[in-house]
Parts: sequence; C-alpha cells; structure tokens
Amino acid sequence: MVDQFRAPVGTRDVMPPESARWQALVALAAERFTRAAYGLVLTPVFEDVEVFQRVGEGTDVVRKEMYEFQDRSGRHLALKPESTASVVRAYAQHRPTTPFKAWYVAPQFRYERPQAGRYRQHHQIGAEALGTDDPDLDVEVVALAHEIVTALGLCQVRLLLNSLGDAECRPGYMAALRAYLDERADALCDEHKTRVADNPLRVLDCKRAECQVVTDGAPRMLDFLCDACRAHFDRVTEGLAAVGVPFEIEPRLVRGLDYYTRTTFELQAAALESAQNGIGGGGRYDGLAEALGAPFTPGIGFGLGVERLLLACDAEGVFPEPETSVAVWVIDIAGGTHARDLTQRLRAAGIAADRSFDQRSMKSQFRAADRSRARFALVVGEQEVADDTVVVRDLRDGGEEVVGRGDVVDHVTKRL
Repeated sequence: MVDQFRAPVGTRDVMPPESARWQALVALAAERFTRAAYGLVLTPVFEDVEVFQRVGEGTDVVRKEMYEFQDRSGRHLALKPESTASVVRAYAQHRPTTPFKAWYVAPQFRYERPQAGRYRQHHQIGAEALGTDDPDLDVEVVALAHEIVTALGLCQVRLLLNSLGDAECRPGYMAALRAYLDERADALCDEHKTRVADNPLRVLDCKRAECQVVTDGAPRMLDFLCDACRAHFDRVTEGLAAVGVPFEIEPRLVRGLDYYTRTTFELQAAALESAQNGIGGGGRYDGLAEALGAPFTPGIGFGLGVERLLLACDAEGVFPEPETSVAVWVIDIAGGTHARDLTQRLRAAGIAADRSFDQRSMKSQFRAADRSRARFALVVGEQEVADDTVVVRDLRDGGEEVVGRGDVVDHVTKRL
C-alpha cells in the first residue's frame, strides 16, 4: 500500500471553499493598495542568506527560526522569513524611480512551534514605500494598514505606536536602558539575563511576566528623542488624528527586527488570546536600503498576517466565506454536448457557470446544482433539444421559464 503523505508539520493546505475567503481578502487589500498607487511586486521565495543576516543577525528570526540551505552549486540561501528585506533588495537591484510604492502577497517561513494562527509557512500581505522620510508618508502607510483591517469588518483592533529614534538619539537611550537592566538582570527571565548586553531592546519585547515587571519602570525612548525625531513623531501622531485613525502610544513597542527606526507600529486583535493577538505591524527602516547595496534611501512599510487576520475575523464573526462563485449550473440529460457549449457561452458573457460530467442522472445533476448554491439551473433534455429551448429554473423559489436557446444567455444576464 502506498504511504499516505501529509502536509509537513507547521504547514497546512487551504482548500475550497475556504480558499475563496483568502482570495476575497487579497482582492480587498489589492483594491486598497491600488487606490493608494502601490504596485504589486513579486520577489523570490528564497534569497541569499546575507540579505536577512545583514538586517537582523541579532534577532531570533534570523538566529533561530530561519530556514537555511545550500543549493547544488554551494550557494548559501534562505527561505524568506519576512518580505521587507526582499522588497528592499529588489529596490536596491533595480533602482526604480522614487518614491517607490509597492505591495506584496507572499509566503514566509519560520521554524517555530506551530500554534493557532502561526505556522512554519504563513502568508503576509503588505506594503513598502521608499524614497522619502516625510512623516506624512508614515501617516499614509499606517492608515493604509488600519484601513485594510477595518475593511474586513474587524472592530476590536488596537493600533499601538512608538518611535525608536535614529542614529543620533538611540545610542543615548540604549546606554540608559542597558544600565537600568544590568542593575536588575537577576530579576529577568532566563533568556534575557544573558542577552541584555547584546540588545536590551529585546527585553522590552519580552512577554514573560518577570521581564514585564522589570521593564514597567524602564527608561522610555520617547524621553530621549532628538529634536528631529520628536518633530517627526509629533507630525505622525497629529496626522493620524487628523485622518481619523485611532492609536495608542506604547513605549515598549520595538517589533522583532533590528532595522526599524523612528515610527514603529503594531495592530492587535483584542478578540484573540493576548499572547498571540498581533495581526500585523511595521515601521520605518531608513538604513535598510543602504545595508543592501543601494544609496541611502529612507523607507517605511508593514505586513499583515493572512492566517492571523482570518483568525481574528472568526473571533469577531465577520468576513465570512463568500456564498458562491457559481451563478448558473447547466443540467444536460441529452448527451452532455449542450452543457459543454452553454457553459462556454455563459462564461464568455462574464457569467460564472459550471456543469456535471459523466452523463449523470438528472437527480444527481440537480443535487450538484444545489450544492453549488447557484442561482439558476439551465436544463436541457430531449424535448428541449427538439424545441431548441432551455428550461431556466430559479433554484431559490423553484420558478421555471422556457427560453429559446439562442436567447438564454441574454435572459440569464438580465435576471442576474
């Protein structure tokens, strides 16, 4: 007996009709991105491993979770754990005109413990904008992320906002934070007792109770901002208020990657368990393009987790699966050629249509039509062939009409 293969641990198959919901989500996001003049960018699933090492070598994403491998030519590659670095690498390689505004939908790969809404292969939709450090672009990007989330019907969403400063003011803050945490290292969780020296910002991101107690009284980056970063952050908060996007300032928010500067934000779904309620976020990364071989080019972007978004929608009871993608089901008990030809005519007219195969009985074909949730069934039997007609049955109320075969497509179009 042949072995029964299954999807690898930490991955899953998305099958119809569930996949129709994914399609609807991506279409909703694509429409918002296009409206804001963002163009679709598709980057490889794998990159040179240094693309990710250069932008986050000290992070768990790169140190512990990244899938690395050598190809048959000995090149050291990695499946992308996130898409921002790939999009910025593409910008550095092709040097499009700025401002460069791009959106993407892509799988991401992280070797971590699978749990609800978090898989080793998960999917993100997101946007990146490069070429200016204007804080009004930050407002546009944050508002766009918030708009997509709320357009799904989600109401219980918190937008958390922070600034991480820049190369001028962050070193002073890092020194103050490190000194504060060094004095309290014994009270930190086991992981961060030994990692404070590497990157004290990671302690702020820790969700363990012992670290959170310590960081409650830690210095805040917002108190160390230089004049330029303070003015930038003030413009962002004023802009978000002006365009009606609600937010909360969260001094602990640092995100999980090292390339962020200035504006940082996260979207959380209150309907999900608090430890796993992040559904997306992003921030400004003004030094990332330079690290990947381009001239200094400021940028900002965000990513939203598709699985997490749908989990939050389930928790709030919003954004259900689309009812149906088929409007008409053709039932042919006169040999099948009429169903073949009619479905092609209907589709050419822009009508979603399907049929049964294998010359099944009328009863079986009607069962298939009912399962499809189509609005109409077009029935062709021997009598209809002789009369050159088609029976149009409304599957909602059972009403029937007899229509000439040459007129049936126009008739159905009008009824729909």
